[in-house]
Amino acid sequence: MHEMSLALAVVDQVEEAARERGAGSVASVRLSVGELAGVVPQALAFCFELACAGTLLEGAELTAETVPARAHCVPCDREWAVGMPPDLCCPGCGTPAQDLLSGRELRIAEVHWGDPADPADPPGTPGSAADSHHPVLEES
Repeated sequence: MHEMSLALAVVDQVEEAARERGAGSVASVRLSVGELAGVVPQALAFCFELACAGTLLEGAELTAETVPARAHCVPCDREWAVGMPPDLCCPGCGTPAQDLLSGRELRIAEVHWGDPADPADPPGTPGSAADSHHPVLEES
């Protein structure tokens, strides 16, 4: 299941960024997931919860927003929603899509940090994330 490797990669990247910023915990993570990325949202959520155990992200909420797949036809300069299953031929002229504009991405869109790290806490000790929302990590 590749969702576990994706979840582990997200946790690693967010945990590294949290440590760099002195965050004691992570309250939530929002991902942008393209509809053609081949990710099963329920499997990703399950794997994310497992991957967070024992890290600064333990208890963090995961939100995965689907990014619709869109393509562009160069000859007739038309853009269309590819859909699922994907229709990769231009609905106007039938030319195969040369540009897939969106739909394959998987990126960390936003992270809300929890409380600042307490120097007395051992590394990886989750802090209280209540009422602290600080979006600071955005990747494209």
